[in-house]
Amino acid sequence: MLEAIGESMILRHLLLPDILDLVEAGRLNDVREFLAAQPAPEIAELLTALEDRERVLLFRLLNRHLAGEVFSLLETPAQDLLLKNMAQEEVRQVIADLSPDDRTALFEELPAQVTKGLLSLLSDDERKRALTLLSYPDESVGRLMTDRYVTIDPQWTAAQALDHLRAVGTDSETLTMTYVVDAKGRLTDELRLRKLILAQPDTPISKLLDGHFAALRSLQDREEAVQAFQKYDLFALPVLDADGVLLGIVTADDILDVAEEEATEDFHKLATVSPLQMNFKEASLGLLYRKRIGWLAGLVVMSTFTGLGIKLFEDAISAVVALVFFLPLLIDSSGNAGSQASTLIVRAMATGDISHGDWRKLFWREVGVSAAMSLTLAFISFFLAWAMGGLQVAFVVSLSMFAVVLVGNLTGTILPVILDKLEFDPATASTPLITTIADVLGVLIYFSIATLILQI
Repeated sequence: MLEAIGESMILRHLLLPDILDLVEAGRLNDVREFLAAQPAPEIAELLTALEDRERVLLFRLLNRHLAGEVFSLLETPAQDLLLKNMAQEEVRQVIADLSPDDRTALFEELPAQVTKGLLSLLSDDERKRALTLLSYPDESVGRLMTDRYVTIDPQWTAAQALDHLRAVGTDSETLTMTYVVDAKGRLTDELRLRKLILAQPDTPISKLLDGHFAALRSLQDREEAVQAFQKYDLFALPVLDADGVLLGIVTADDILDVAEEEATEDFHKLATVSPLQMNFKEASLGLLYRKRIGWLAGLVVMSTFTGLGIKLFEDAISAVVALVFFLPLLIDSSGNAGSQASTLIVRAMATGDISHGDWRKLFWREVGVSAAMSLTLAFISFFLAWAMGGLQVAFVVSLSMFAVVLVGNLTGTILPVILDKLEFDPATASTPLITTIADVLGVLIYFSIATLILQI
């Protein structure tokens, strides 16, 4: 891993000036030979470091197979730049050489009119395959599929199966697993290549099968696919339709991309930022503004309720000014407790650690945890308030601390569950939202307790 990173850094930073010097000197054949010997990920890294003109030029020096592989590793803006600056035949070759899943990912990001133009460059067969994948819902497993896999017949022998793999396996996405289908194309089992190689040549395939396999459904959400890969620890999983017919496979490299995108999306939502759906470095000022201002404006409106709560108790504040000193302490503690709980619940939901059936047990456990934390913080705040405001104020502050931390923690626990029940993304129960709600409730609880105990 470290060695690979080191090679990438050398290519990108140390050799980049030499490569550009060769280009300026017109020694393009030397550059072509050098690039042909480099791994595709390192070339993609190199292209991202170049200016637009040099990026297009170096990409054109890649051989056809390498060009398709490098193109699939680039971010969407870089892909769009290359498509706009290449001749139609060059574009056709690159699009045709992309694996079906990578091609679908590209078409998803491009404007509809551009996608339509690119589809027209494909052969009838390739166009049909592309449109089939694009017909699946957004965020579904069907969008991630590739049809580059190998199937075998259960009536064959191990030797016949291996001969078939040699004949048709060149373009397969993976040969780690082969898939056994019946006459109607339904998946009946999967067979690891290792088991096939170690079998005696005349062993029937049917003798090597156990009937146990994991599979995805084409209409499943892609987050469920991430969980399935984590559970079964496989490089690829087959994708079936409702009748069990094998439609394609999803490979781990695509699932890693999905996992990264979903984690990034959840991080954005936890910070009340609408998902960018693109590289942050490439995002424009206007886009960043639009993605962030909506939630901030909404939270400003919600925060006015905190001010209204303070105004409601202004007579109590005037009577005992010392109460104001402890207000930040209380509402910050409530917000922090709520944010902790919300983060733990949202993450557990995202990873599948908890489900709908767990929430009652989860709630009562959180009540116990919240009570223990509230008592600890109330004990600490009692002595702080006694030293600064006297015994009566200390009782008010400690009781309020117990109440607001308990309420904040339970709000952070319950809100994600409620949102999930209503089929909203639980990540919407983000830190700023929980904090704002906790602020409002904290002010009302604090001054209500102060009014009762101090008789003001």
